[in-house]
Amino acid sequence: MKVLLLNGSPHEKGCTYTALDQVARALTEEGLETEILWLGRDATAGCAGCGACRQLGKCVHDDVVNVAAEKARTCDGLVVGSPVHYAAASGQITCALDRLFYSAGAALRLKPAAAVVSARRAGATAALDQLNKYFSINQMPVVSSRYWTMVHGNTPDEVRQDEEGMAVMTTLGRNMAWLIKSIAAGRAAGIEAPAPVPPARTNFIR
Repeated sequence: MKVLLLNGSPHEKGCTYTALDQVARALTEEGLETEILWLGRDATAGCAGCGACRQLGKCVHDDVVNVAAEKARTCDGLVVGSPVHYAAASGQITCALDRLFYSAGAALRLKPAAAVVSARRAGATAALDQLNKYFSINQMPVVSSRYWTMVHGNTPDEVRQDEEGMAVMTTLGRNMAWLIKSIAAGRAAGIEAPAPVPPARTNFIR
């Protein structure tokens, strides 16, 4: 069993990584594999809404998003991490998730997911709400912790001093491990995943 953790910060080993690493440590202690994939290295193109991924099986922009999509097919859980920029998730992670869920959402359906954000001071709950919407629209069980899954600090050292935040990350990792193991046990006992309901697309004028 494996969990993919996406780091949407422009800083590879910054505050967001520090929070994700704490989650990964807890998952590892529970016997799960983890991989932290950094998405913030280069500017990430947004979704063009071209629909080409339906024919290609991947996004037409062949970059780290397609790498994440391939890893999503074999992972059992997903954790998305982002710094808070203007009370929202980073531009990198927003563009990446728009494309990832449009092109490879089926590979993530029903897999447990969680969002983690890091902030110097404020805006964290708004960023969490934004990220959690990707999971809830894709039928992914959202894993919670003992508090909202955020850390505070302006440097990795300051984040590590956020003892409550670090404890929240540890609890999140343990809760995710428990849920993934429970799903695996249910599957082994013959409990099948719910069948998809045929979609009905409407708008507000018809």
